[in-house]
Amino acid sequence: MSTHPDQARTHLDFPFRIDTRGRSADTTDEDHVRDLIEQLLFTVPGERVNRPDFGSGALHLVFAPADQELAGAVEYSLQAALQRWLGDVIQVERVQVESEDSELRITVGYVLLTTGDPGTAVLERETGP
Repeated sequence: MSTHPDQARTHLDFPFRIDTRGRSADTTDEDHVRDLIEQLLFTVPGERVNRPDFGSGALHLVFAPADQELAGAVEYSLQAALQRWLGDVIQVERVQVESEDSELRITVGYVLLTTGDPGTAVLERETGP
C-alpha cells in the first residue's frame, strides 16, 4: 500500500473483523506490528501453503520439558524467526518464554525501525483442552 508522506497508514486489524461502521476494522502501526509478531509466533511451520517455512513452532513448547538450556535455545530460535520474517519492521531486543501447565507466555521487546520507538508484545496462548 503506498501512501503520501502526510497520510497515516492503515492496516487491517487481526483477527479480521467488521467495525461499528460496517467496514473492515483497521488498526495503528504499533498494533499492526504486535499482530504480525503474534501471527509469526503462533503459526506452525507448514501451516501456510504458500510459505511452508513461515512460523516458529512456539505452540509445541508447552509440552517440552522445562529447563534452562531448553529455554535459552527456544528464546534464541524465536528471536531468529522474528529477525528473519520481521527484520524489515523491527529490531528484536529480547525474547522471554514462560510455560506453565498448558499456558505459554512470550514477551518480545523490540524497536520499531520506522520510528525508533521501543515496544513490547506480551502474547499468551492456552494450548490445553
